[in-house]
Amino acid sequence: MSERRDLEVIADLVPPGSRVLDLGCGDGQLLAYLRDHKGCSGYGIELADAGVLASMRRGIDVIQLNLEEGLALFDDRSFDVVLQLDTLQHLRNTERMLRETARVGRIGIVSFPNFAHWPNRLSVAAGRMPVTKALPYEWYDTPNLRVGTFADFEVLAAKFGLTVTDSFGLQAGRVVRRWPNLRASVAVFRFEQR
Repeated sequence: MSERRDLEVIADLVPPGSRVLDLGCGDGQLLAYLRDHKGCSGYGIELADAGVLASMRRGIDVIQLNLEEGLALFDDRSFDVVLQLDTLQHLRNTERMLRETARVGRIGIVSFPNFAHWPNRLSVAAGRMPVTKALPYEWYDTPNLRVGTFADFEVLAAKFGLTVTDSFGLQAGRVVRRWPNLRASVAVFRFEQR
């Protein structure tokens, strides 16, 4: 199952024993994995009732919060790692959330669907918006407010003063380091504040 492999790849970026904040933690699966396999602790932030309940059932400390409201309840550098996986494309104010991620954590890890993946390019070239595993919605019912590419985030990180310490793509559970903007359906970045 590639989703499990994706989880393990992301978990490998988190130092053992870290205090972690997972923004948009969903059902808490990644935080539970980090707790059980790497001795990490921390909190999940989730808006959906079902995700909050599922996280609680896994024994995850979860706060129900709309990320659009920011992270004012956390002090600067409250966490070793802040995860923002598959959330940026759903937010209206991406810049604010990236700045908040860098403020409350020493390390940020971000992932999002890579719109520049070759099947997406073919779909757009044929005149259609792509529908893929990473972008599973039709244009008219998508929860995504925006789409981004691997290359776009590199520019954005530099603009916000973030130092990218690792970056790669994920495709069907495999790490893609050669031409990830073209060959990977998901972009992953690990960064620190300069």
